[in-house]
Amino acid sequence: MNQNVITEQMTAAGQKIEHSSFSIVDAEAGDRGSYSEEQWPLVRRMIHATADFEFNGLTEFHPNAMQAGLEAIAAGAPIVADVEMICVGLSKPRLSYFGVKTHQFISDEDVIVTAKSEGTTRAVQAMRKAHKLGLLDGAIVGVGNAPTALLEVIRLIEEEGAKPSLIVGMPVGFVSAAESKDIVAAANQVPWVITRGRKGGSTLVVSAIHAMLALAEAREKNK
Repeated sequence: MNQNVITEQMTAAGQKIEHSSFSIVDAEAGDRGSYSEEQWPLVRRMIHATADFEFNGLTEFHPNAMQAGLEAIAAGAPIVADVEMICVGLSKPRLSYFGVKTHQFISDEDVIVTAKSEGTTRAVQAMRKAHKLGLLDGAIVGVGNAPTALLEVIRLIEEEGAKPSLIVGMPVGFVSAAESKDIVAAANQVPWVITRGRKGGSTLVVSAIHAMLALAEAREKNK
């Protein structure tokens, strides 16, 4: 396999450290369960980002998740995030290589005003705004912070015909975080990657998408 260029660390020293870290994760992870050859790099990168081996097991995939994500990236589909942290965390050179743009609306004034007037959360209104702008269709939706965003995406799919390519649903927390991910997996209309239970976070969403970007580059080079 040819070495990735765009989705690698920018310096030889950085690449060496990252590759060594991945090798350590591989060596210490133990049983990888039923993860496929394409799924494991995503789980491995999440473990690398958190030093938490519980994600080897907590991470679950819809059967079509990896294919849907890689096709969306190759097509330059947008990424719609629940919070700015995801957009900031994603590598701009890696995204621009595929023509992928990120969007988040959590702090927009109209989102805040509507959330207050309707008694909802900013996360709910942000996803509604993304849908009104036509950004959800074909998109990768990344949720690492707000369970209400994840629940709203499912509602938009079921009731308003939104059609994301993939949901990366990994909200962290104690109120509805675990339940929202269970609902995504049960709804099953759109491919998904989730972390079961309370654990999650924007860092994990960034790691998952970076893994997909690397796989998409490798796939492109091996055509």
